[in-house]
Amino acid sequence: MHIGVDSFVAKVTDPDTGHVVGPVERFGHLLEEIETADRAGLYSYGIGEHHRSEYYDAAPAVILAAAAARTEQIRMRSAVTVLSAADPVRVWQEYATVDLISGGRVELVVGRGSFTEAFPLFGLAFSDYDELFTSKLDLLLKIRDNERVTWSGPHRPALNDQPVFPRPAQDPFPIWVGVGGSPESFYRAGALGLPLMVAIIGGAPAQFAPLIDLYRRAGAEAGHSPEQLKVGLHVFGFLGDDVAQATNAFYPGWEAMFTTIARERGGMPPSRRQFDATRGPDGAYFIGDPDMIVEKATRVADQLGGVDRINLQMTNPRLRHADLLHSIELLGEAAPKLADV
Repeated sequence: MHIGVDSFVAKVTDPDTGHVVGPVERFGHLLEEIETADRAGLYSYGIGEHHRSEYYDAAPAVILAAAAARTEQIRMRSAVTVLSAADPVRVWQEYATVDLISGGRVELVVGRGSFTEAFPLFGLAFSDYDELFTSKLDLLLKIRDNERVTWSGPHRPALNDQPVFPRPAQDPFPIWVGVGGSPESFYRAGALGLPLMVAIIGGAPAQFAPLIDLYRRAGAEAGHSPEQLKVGLHVFGFLGDDVAQATNAFYPGWEAMFTTIARERGGMPPSRRQFDATRGPDGAYFIGDPDMIVEKATRVADQLGGVDRINLQMTNPRLRHADLLHSIELLGEAAPKLADV
């Protein structure tokens, strides 16, 4: 099992001083976080994509290019690229370029996104949500597999024997599909033989076992080998020297994030009881010390019939920079113990 970190590059207010970390300072902190993950031996670092005031990750390929120039071993990912609202040709060119800068250390995770701001921002109709993703994924895969591309479909002008450059360092270039809870999304990824990144933001990972089984059955029926059908998890996670330290550092920002989401979407406000239940033995949150993280990752992999990687989403708007760096270092201590899981 490979272990990594995901970030949405949240706007941060220091919980001790009330200092609002500006965007220039925040990007400096982010690059230090990624360098720390590289030194700690973590497998990958992912950058999300949002178009909201509380996140600074609107241009993830640019961020990953900066990180590629300052790291040596760690792989870098989108987490996720909102392909529905993007031009697949431009997405390919950006990530192929970052792959060349990094010497072949980039992975592209594409999805539809859980927020909707990208649709009006780029002049797209939310009613085309499913068709946009399906057609654009089809074009992206055509570009991956062919230097010259002939393609036609909705929402984008056709290509007729059009060369698409640059080509990345890796061949084939790794493209994952990021999914939430839609059975159609799991089935589609399996039928295409693409690796699967499952975003689990609440509840229990074991609840996803039937959907992951559907993914694997769809892949097998389409003739894809088990080696192609990799499964990764994107989950909230944070480490401390003990459970109390990790919880007390992470909870205030978690509460702030989900209070905002509940207000926007008309849901119930978050509670400490809900948080504690979800960080429990069978819950989705990986909050604790290194030994607890190893134990939980092992249990979850068994529940889901094997997991290739787990990425801890450490985004938090009320988190000390020093605590985040320490969490990354502790995750580096846990990672070797999961290498054979």
